[in-house]
Amino acid sequence: MHTISDIRPYHRIALGASVDVVNAITPDDLDRPTPCAGWNLADLLAHMTVQHYGFAASARGGGADLALWQPATVAEAVAADPAGAYAAAAADVLDAFSTDGVLDATFAMPEFGPGATVPGAMAIGFHFVDYVVHGWDVARTIDAPIELPTEVIDAVLPLVLAVPDGEFREADGAPFARAITATNAASDVFRILLHLGRSPDWAPAPRT
Repeated sequence: MHTISDIRPYHRIALGASVDVVNAITPDDLDRPTPCAGWNLADLLAHMTVQHYGFAASARGGGADLALWQPATVAEAVAADPAGAYAAAAADVLDAFSTDGVLDATFAMPEFGPGATVPGAMAIGFHFVDYVVHGWDVARTIDAPIELPTEVIDAVLPLVLAVPDGEFREADGAPFARAITATNAASDVFRILLHLGRSPDWAPAPRT
């Protein structure tokens, strides 16, 4: 298993799939619980939307201000037009990631700590992992289908398996819950979900 030097074509497909599933959301869905513990769908969408803008700003050399990454800055827009707000943010980050030299750029990652930076290729890998799993989170929340091509799963799997597990995942604000151990993962998609702390069997409680 090896990583791909330029994952952007696969990242674009995954992000497009997340846009498609968000397009199926209605305002009545926003209070639904999600696989992300403690977040309803409005919380998750605000996080996903602002992360696009944060990564886009970093790709353009200006993401060091932590305020750019705060979900509160997009929460009102997401509540008013979930699909439109999310699609605009996704288009912005795809545009930022498409520029020449972005893989070798230095991305500010202020959520990692003051002054934190990572190489562009690594940052785009982080974003790729996030939106494969967050696309699934949204789909499960609204009981909608989402399926990524095999080549996308093959591209993201080594990046997912490189994400470390440990007690730090139990801390408030950790991006993923502890990995779930399973003796037999039925598919690479299940391996991804389990390693990132998602149960493939997760389903929201039925509405009363």
